Amino acid sequence: MDNSGRDAPGNERGDNEPVAPVNEPGFNEPVAPVNERGGNGRDEPVNESGDNEPGSEVVMSKEKNFVSAVVYVHNAEEAVGGFLRAVGRVLGDNFEKSEIVCVNDFSDDGSIREIKEAAADLESSCVSILNMSSFHGVELAMTAGVDLAIGDFVFEFDSALLDFSPDEIMRVYRKSLEGYDIVSACPGRARRASSSLFYMVFNRFSHLNYKMTTERFRILSRRVINRAQAMNKAMPYRKPVYAACGLRAASLSYAVTRKARMREDSFTRRYRRTLAVDSLIIFTDLGYRISMLLTGVMLLFSIAVGTYSFAFYALRNPVPGWTSTMLFLSVSMFFMFMVMTIVLKYLQVLVGLVFRKSRYTYESIEKLTR
Repeated sequence: MDNSGRDAPGNERGDNEPVAPVNEPGFNEPVAPVNERGGNGRDEPVNESGDNEPGSEVVMSKEKNFVSAVVYVHNAEEAVGGFLRAVGRVLGDNFEKSEIVCVNDFSDDGSIREIKEAAADLESSCVSILNMSSFHGVELAMTAGVDLAIGDFVFEFDSALLDFSPDEIMRVYRKSLEGYDIVSACPGRARRASSSLFYMVFNRFSHLNYKMTTERFRILSRRVINRAQAMNKAMPYRKPVYAACGLRAASLSYAVTRKARMREDSFTRRYRRTLAVDSLIIFTDLGYRISMLLTGVMLLFSIAVGTYSFAFYALRNPVPGWTSTMLFLSVSMFFMFMVMTIVLKYLQVLVGLVFRKSRYTYESIEKLTR
């Protein structure tokens, strides 16, 4: 029988030659596996719009956390423009959503103009200006800026002095992701003599979780901000309040890129002196220690005067009433200083209840069972 007219199964050409499997594209070549996103074997990042344009993978690598940067500005027209551009560039390159809050503490120079010009160059960050009605000082002004900020993490820049590499901003942020709620950036060079003296005395007579030093900027988690606001409605000095929250804190030292100082007017200099004195009174027991020392000195003085008065009375013939007068004065001075010490101790307790009130603090909660 002639089998030339029989077609082999699946042979469309009518012959009996073996037929290679036919793939979907219509070629007899191995088919590369197709990934879910339409690529042909290469798993490249694709943005949400569906295209594979260069640079789309950069968007995917940005941090999801919303960050805020609060910058204190007072007569800083020479530095604030470049500072905002540097900070805004770092935030825009590394975060999907960010904002910059500039706290204008009653500046009377061209700081506002410089801020607006810098904001026009920053398309990836929202820039706001908080204008204070009068000069408040860095502590109250920054507190107002932090209250306005809505970020999950908040950077605090107490000045527009850019003596660090902008990369330090992300270095501090990544350190906070290791479980630290407060991370500070400290200049790695000698401080001013007045600052060194202040922090030496403050650390000696305060009882904080970590030793304070000069800080250029810091990052705070939202947990720190909420706890600090719950502890104190008024924060005359933020750093010890943050330290008293009981949360984990760290400090990073950076290499100073350029030596510069912000220009200080009479308002700023007077404010700094007042803040230093108030901080030592409120957050340390220096006043109580001094009163105790004076009380001890007066006790020794009273004993010495009493001994001298009795000896003079026994060995010589003093003027009538001299011995009793000296004894009265010495004992009175001692009791006066003792009462002053007790009063200062009560004032210290009251100040602690107002500015350091917290029944307890905890660092974290760890659940062991579900």
